[in-house]
Amino acid sequence: MERLGLLRDASLLFYHSLALLHAPAYRVANADALRQDWPRIPLPATSALLLASAELGRQVAALLDSEHPVVGITSGTIRDELRPIAVVSMVGGGQINPAAGDLDLTVGWGYRGRSGVTMPAKGRVVERAASGGEICSALGLEAGGATLDIYLNERVYWRNMPPAIWAYTMGGYQVIKKWLSYRERALLGRGLSVDEAREVQAIARRIAALLLLGPQLDANYRAVG
Repeated sequence: MERLGLLRDASLLFYHSLALLHAPAYRVANADALRQDWPRIPLPATSALLLASAELGRQVAALLDSEHPVVGITSGTIRDELRPIAVVSMVGGGQINPAAGDLDLTVGWGYRGRSGVTMPAKGRVVERAASGGEICSALGLEAGGATLDIYLNERVYWRNMPPAIWAYTMGGYQVIKKWLSYRERALLGRGLSVDEAREVQAIARRIAALLLLGPQLDANYRAVG
C-alpha cells in the first residue's frame, strides 16, 4: 500500500478482497483453499488496478447489505432486467389481502426440530416455462427455459424466481429458502407483513445483481491475477 501511495486507504484492501471472493472464476480456481478457510488473495500491481477492484468490491458490499437500499436494485427506478423477478402474485389474479391470511406461509417451509432448532423443509416450488418478459439469458433464463414460482400458501406466490437465484447459497445455506424456513406461520406465530413479502423480492433482486456482476468480477480477477 505504501508503494502504491495508498497507505491511508487500507479499506481498499477489504473491498478488493470482497470483489475477488465473489468472482465466480476465483471461487472455482480456489475451491479447495476456500473449503479449508485459507484462500490466497492476489494483490494488484498498480494503484489503478486496486482502485478499480475496490470499486467493484463496494458494489458487492452494497448488494450484500440488506439494511440499506440500492438504487436501481431495491429503490428508485428498478433496472429493466430485474423488474420481473419474484413479483408477489395471486393465483388467478385479484387483490392480496394480508388480513385474510394471504401472506401466511403455510406450505411447509420450516419446522421445529430438536431443542427447538428451526429446520428448513420442502415448501412448494412450481417449475414452469418462462414467459417472454421473463427471459434473461444472463441469469440462465433462455427462450423455452424454466423458471420457478415460490408459494407462500395455496393462493399467493412469488412469480418468476430464476433457478440460479433460488439455488444461490451463502455460508453453505440456500439464501431465500433459509429466510423462508424461519417464517412459516406455525413458527413465526403470524403471517408476513407486506414489507416482509417485498423483502423476498428485494433479496432475489440483490442476488440477481450479484450474478449479473459476475463477468466484471471475473475480468477484474484476471487483470489482478
